[in-house]
Amino acid sequence: MHTALRLGSLAVLLAASVAQAQTAAPAASAVRTEKNMSLALANQLAAEAVAACAANGYNVAATVVDRAGTVRAVQRADNAGPHTLASSERKAWTSASAKSPTQAMMEGSQKNPAGANLVYLPGMLLLGGGVPVKSGNEVIGAVGVGGAPGGHLDEQCANAAIDKVKGLL
Repeated sequence: MHTALRLGSLAVLLAASVAQAQTAAPAASAVRTEKNMSLALANQLAAEAVAACAANGYNVAATVVDRAGTVRAVQRADNAGPHTLASSERKAWTSASAKSPTQAMMEGSQKNPAGANLVYLPGMLLLGGGVPVKSGNEVIGAVGVGGAPGGHLDEQCANAAIDKVKGLL
């Protein structure tokens, strides 16, 4: 009889342990840890993008957004047109949202009729110049540049900025 009681108690303890482990697992996975961009890094990226374009004679604006697409830093070169602010912000937001360079998105939408519908999503700007910023394989934000005479040139400036800070990522 004692053996049956012990086995019954053991079964109850085992069932309680399993139930506790099952309820603990979902609670642990409900909280996520994410990398994000500091203000100092965002300011440095914006400055480096404007400087890279200025070295080529382009007056641009550069906007840096975090992983959620929220603006963290903006710089506008002297003599950059007023439209460059909105353009750089939309490119950065689009790139962060899609986790993809906007030049590649633009080219893909031109070749794929289904992808062409992306232009109808509010806030999307499928012009070259938006580049995701990654820490390892994780997208932590994006740089958007607007104002060079071509989106491919805006993208070069964004990539140059990211290359300058790659040791910080």
